[in-house]
Formats: sequence, C-alpha cells, structure tokens
Amino acid sequence: MKIITRAEFGQAINWRYFVDALDQGHALAKAEVEDVFLGPKGRTLLSRAARIEGIGFGVKSVTIMSENAVKGLPSVQGVMLVFDEATGSPNALIDNALITDIKTAADSALAARYLARADSRTMLVLGAGSVARNVIAAYREIFPGLEDFSIWNRTAEKAESLAAELREQGVDATATQDLKTAVITADILSSATMAIDPILKGEWLRPGIHVDLIGAFRADMREADDAVLTRGQIYVDSRDTTLAHIGELKIPLASGTITEAEILADLYQLKQAGPIDRPPNAITVFKNGGGAHLDLMIANAILQMRRTNDD
Repeated sequence: MKIITRAEFGQAINWRYFVDALDQGHALAKAEVEDVFLGPKGRTLLSRAARIEGIGFGVKSVTIMSENAVKGLPSVQGVMLVFDEATGSPNALIDNALITDIKTAADSALAARYLARADSRTMLVLGAGSVARNVIAAYREIFPGLEDFSIWNRTAEKAESLAAELREQGVDATATQDLKTAVITADILSSATMAIDPILKGEWLRPGIHVDLIGAFRADMREADDAVLTRGQIYVDSRDTTLAHIGELKIPLASGTITEAEILADLYQLKQAGPIDRPPNAITVFKNGGGAHLDLMIANAILQMRRTNDD
C-alpha cells in the first residue's frame, strides 16, 4: 500500500491536470456516496465514502476542531483510504491535506470553466486561508485572463498577508475591507469562509458575475443570503451531497425560497450537456459541496501521476 503525504507530493500543483481529471471523472457512471457526521459543533468527525465504477472505493475521515487554531494546531486533520475496485485491497493512504487542497480548488475551477464568463478579468476571494490561496492558483491557471485579485477577510491582517504573499509571486492582489464595493466590481467571486450566517448579499451582485460558494459544509452554515440564490442561476457539484446536507441550499429549500427545480444542473449534468448557453448578464451561482466522489477522483489522479512518474 502506497502512503502519500502532502510534504512528499511537493508544493507545485498542476491545476489543469486535476481539473481535467475531475471533468473526466464525471463522464463515468454516477458515484455512490455516503456522508457521516459525528460530534458537537466545533468538534466534528466527518467521514465521506464513495464508490465509482471504473475507479474503485474510497473513504476520507477528518476531524474538524474549531478550537485548534488557538492551540497552534490544524483545524482539519485526516486521511483518505483508497481500495482496489476488483479485490478490495487497500491501494493507498493519502494525506487529507493533499486531497482536500486539490479537490476543493479544482472543483470550483471546473465549475467556473463551465459557468463563468471566459473574459472575466477581476476576482474577489472571501477568506484568506489555504483554500483561498489554492482557489486563486487554480483559477489563474484555468482563466489566464484574470489579472486583478481582491481579498477580503474578517481579520484584515490576514487578508493583507495573503495579498502581500501573492504580490511577491507577481500577482496583482490587494486586500480590502469594503466588501460591498469589492463585490460590485468583481467578475468572479469565490467565498471560502467559516461563516454560519450569510455575509454575502445578493443586492450587491452585478449582472454577469459568477459566484462560487465553498465555505459552508454543515446543515446550519450559509455564506450567501436568499437574494444571491433568487437572483442567480444555481448549480451544484452534486445534488446528492448538497441539497439535503448543507445549509446553503437546505435552509432556503426548506423555507420555500427556492425549489429543487431551480437548481439547474450538477457537474454530471454539465459534463453530459456541454457548455451552457450563458447570457452575458446572467448571474451564475455554484455550490461547492466537495463530496467523497470528488476526493476519490483526485486520489485516482494522484495515483496515476505517481505511476507515470515511477515509470
């Protein structure tokens, strides 16, 4: 059994390779998925399992500990096991940090490749952690025309730190605390926060924007208010892992603010249908739920890359 750590893999990530791997994975038979949440708020064990015909089985288990930051420890820790499709033998144990870093950003970048305007130039990121850093890197590779990046974070110092880091890499990045103005001027908005109550208002969205919602993962969490959803054309990575599980959609569905019919497609359906007919002024909204099937697709791509390099 192979053991692959984040440190061993290295810092360089070929984002186009992994975005393409997710896209190709959605051409396969639809995955079987199951999620299990255990524990109270702030101390959660999340286990996500998937089976994909043609790839095999995988289960990722992570702990999410909100108080770890003040202890100088990672908030999220875990591993992923990959099992052979035919024999059930464990093929690999992969560091969760590696799987999640790649999966989360590649998921959003793939959706944006289908849904965002190809001529997008400005991007706003809410959040200043590792997800924000990876999302910017992935989007830059998929949308080479992006040239202006703004970063907002509840803690202004963290936004400025990430912006400074990006400027050292030659990226035109600035920190902002004026969230409303930053939203109004963005072509693409990616939100990767730990917000429970909405911080993004639909009244701020200008026609043509693509909204990428990453942060909410529990049934009580939302980053966007109702107006974001009622103004936008809604898409998800998987109907099975978002609608009944994540507050971003579960809450407005339960209240009748939106209906399931208004969720136009998931990535399987987008792959089948091909590029959408996107009016220039349309507002597209994508919910990144990050299901186990995506983890398994990324794990498979990592193992294929490893085999190629070993040869």
